[in-house]
Amino acid sequence: MKPTPTIASVKLKMIKASIRCLTFGLLSLLPLIGAAFGLAGLLTSFSARKQEKFFWNPAKPHRIFGLICASIGLLVWSCVDTILIYHALNSYIWS
Repeated sequence: MKPTPTIASVKLKMIKASIRCLTFGLLSLLPLIGAAFGLAGLLTSFSARKQEKFFWNPAKPHRIFGLICASIGLLVWSCVDTILIYHALNSYIWS
């Protein structure tokens, strides 16, 4: 039988998810591998956001900043990675 989670444990998970979102968001700004971290940052932001409907999140600014960084990193590095892969495949096919 699984015990029911307490309010404190749910809030702690929400705060940890917000800090994890910030970490992934900052890591998403790294070149070439940032797209994967950006996707992870977006997913952790949405999981923390689901709990914010019920509880106050003191780490909400961290989650929002992480979400912004993750969105920018995902957008920029997925475009750059796509262009690099396209040029690599195009030069391989035509050489």
